[in-house]
Amino acid sequence: MNTKIDAHQHFWIYEAEKHDWIDDSMKAIRRNFSPAMLLDVLKQNDFDGCVSVQVDQTEEETNNLLHLADKNSFIKGVVGWIDLQAPDIKERLHYFSQFQYLKGYRHIVQAEKDPAFLERPLFLNGIKHLHEFDLTYDILIYPHQLKMATRFAASFPYQRFILDHIAKPYIKKGLIHEWKKDLKQIAALENVWCKISGLVTEADWYNYTAEDLFPYIETAIEAFGINRVVYGSDWPVCLVAADYEKVVSIMQQVFEPFSEEDKAKFFGLNAIQFYKLNN
Repeated sequence: MNTKIDAHQHFWIYEAEKHDWIDDSMKAIRRNFSPAMLLDVLKQNDFDGCVSVQVDQTEEETNNLLHLADKNSFIKGVVGWIDLQAPDIKERLHYFSQFQYLKGYRHIVQAEKDPAFLERPLFLNGIKHLHEFDLTYDILIYPHQLKMATRFAASFPYQRFILDHIAKPYIKKGLIHEWKKDLKQIAALENVWCKISGLVTEADWYNYTAEDLFPYIETAIEAFGINRVVYGSDWPVCLVAADYEKVVSIMQQVFEPFSEEDKAKFFGLNAIQFYKLNN
């Protein structure tokens, strides 16, 4: 039996100030989300493990996720946060290299006010060192940042990148053409992979249908190919628009005509390869 991996989910102990991005429209997730809660959901949906991704931009967050991975065998990997612009970045990367579950890092670039954030020399210096430690980098951006992200990823051809949430297309507005063109450009870079994740939250939460998402999912599969697309639920953020079962069901509908081999790649094997997870 092939291992099934949810390659994008989060844990948190809810604090209003720390999690101020959870606004009034997202009251459904203004609470704690623990590994025990996710384990029940994964079991119900026949998943074997997950990759836990940072939410807070602190080393404390990274340490907390690593602690959870140590205590919960189904957490196969952690995508943490580190200050990639720090002058001592190489020393910090060396420190965290002792932790077996630390697979890569992410910065919430979508929230940066600087439109040229991905071109900052200090940030680029931090990215430069990731390959030395065999670490991945999750690219979290909006569609208008795709062109810059393509230039960014092209500058580091040996670095493994993965695009979160297919760059959050404007599904609610029905916009696809510009995003599609830019997505194909970044997909042309063989060192960039793509998480098909987080899409229900980009749609009209109360009125969308699975068919609204299909063109975006199909575009990502076509652009990146079956060997570079990875499943992620974005639990618990997805709960503002869909339960876990619905997220999985939408993906299963898209992949229904695919071979069992291709389904196994998307729902687990690709994540294991990209993040170098231990089964």
